[in-house]
Amino acid sequence: MSLVLDSAAQDLLFREARTANSFSDEPVTEEQVQAIYDLVKYGPTAFNQTPLRITLVRSPEARERLVKHLAEGNQAKTAAAPLVAILSADNEFHEELPQLLPHFPQAKDMFFAERPVREQSALLNAALQAAYFIVGVRAAGLAAGPMTGADLAGVQKEFLDADHTPLMIVNIGKPGEDAWFPRSPRLEFDEVVTTV
Repeated sequence: MSLVLDSAAQDLLFREARTANSFSDEPVTEEQVQAIYDLVKYGPTAFNQTPLRITLVRSPEARERLVKHLAEGNQAKTAAAPLVAILSADNEFHEELPQLLPHFPQAKDMFFAERPVREQSALLNAALQAAYFIVGVRAAGLAAGPMTGADLAGVQKEFLDADHTPLMIVNIGKPGEDAWFPRSPRLEFDEVVTTV
């Protein structure tokens, strides 16, 4: 194998990992979430921007407010998950660029002065960060259940503001009974990769 990462780690992060549909009642601690973020914050983004925002939904009241915006098939598992995160893109991420890109502080105004440009960049880079977040959840020995089956406009209105675009909801915890659907097929190398 040509990979440096050992086979067990490859399995944990990718080959054996799947979207979890049920969770045990073991809590997910703030320390675990902090460790996940402290790992995944190093994933690359354009201009070192950090548009991903994570809203942890812990209280029963907030969980109830969230569940009503989810597709019916996502409601029960979200209500029962130990932790739920709303992942969103901050469309005003450019305000942090002088801090995050100190060698090129003028990038803030040079490239991101207009809102439509920021929204497009925030969406792409927050989606990258969301993928890192899911892999980080797996690296912590937890399972992730990312979902887009929701009234995201309703989620935005309920939990965020006009400057934050919700991307997905992620259930997090130790997998429960019958957590996994069978592995779905994937495209092979030759179906995806072209050399020019």
